[in-house]
Amino acid sequence: MGRAVPWPPQAGRVGENDGMSGLHVHRVTTDDGALLSAYIREPVGAPTGTVVLGHGWILDHRSWLPVLRTLDPSLRVVLWDQRGHGSSTLAGGSRKVGHQSIKRLGADLRSVISELTPADEQLVLGGHSMGGMTILAYAGIAPEEFAARVRGVVLVSTAAGGLRGTGRPGERRVMSALRHVGVPLGRGMTEKAHRAAAFGRGADPADVHDATVITRGTRLSVVGGFYDALMQHDEVAALAGMQNVPTRVLVGRRDRLTPPTLAQRIAAGLPAAELTTFDDLGHMLPWEAPDQVAKAIEDLAR
Repeated sequence: MGRAVPWPPQAGRVGENDGMSGLHVHRVTTDDGALLSAYIREPVGAPTGTVVLGHGWILDHRSWLPVLRTLDPSLRVVLWDQRGHGSSTLAGGSRKVGHQSIKRLGADLRSVISELTPADEQLVLGGHSMGGMTILAYAGIAPEEFAARVRGVVLVSTAAGGLRGTGRPGERRVMSALRHVGVPLGRGMTEKAHRAAAFGRGADPADVHDATVITRGTRLSVVGGFYDALMQHDEVAALAGMQNVPTRVLVGRRDRLTPPTLAQRIAAGLPAAELTTFDDLGHMLPWEAPDQVAKAIEDLAR
């Protein structure tokens, strides 16, 4: 078991204590030496299942806090910081960005599951944006294991492939240059810019603030280092191994980063999938629709 500490930071507003504590903090070492920070919320009373949640690009595990606030307390929940994000390192314990891939993130998820969940228990997996891509990569690299271990999947604002960036001139060149800049994003990400890029209509300013706080802590090298991985991501073939897995696909109609057409492609490739589109919402559904995301998870966990 890991070390039990107060939630860092607390559920609700980033950095604010609203009474949730007792999170167990773990370190998972991958086969290439990356050190992944993982966080477990143990259930209240008799456990009714285990949920593993993966976060998106330039975020960390805290992006799931709004959902966790409303998620059934009888569920055991495993969160982790994707490599290079939050408190997790890259290969060999380094902060230096080398070649990155979504398949590597799928292998990381496999390590988290192997080390931190009971071997005989079926799981519900949830992923936001890059976290959803991570789940698809896991299904692609270990299809038999995936079928045996996973009872349901919630894919939030994500894609199986087809990402093309923002289309801004010189974007790929800028991202390549950022790979060599080890300082945090910091004030380079403003709340106004984050709202415009990632949120839908009528976003709560406090949610925009919290998301911006997290992204500002991400190093520019990680921003640039994972850009190519996202653009090269293609796990359409992995959908073949998920045909019988109940899946919920959630997307905001105003999502500019992983637009609804990409969610529709996932749903079309999965007979057991249900697609839900939120008219006025954007890419940040864990903040914009936490109750609905939590319900999708709970429905599959039951």
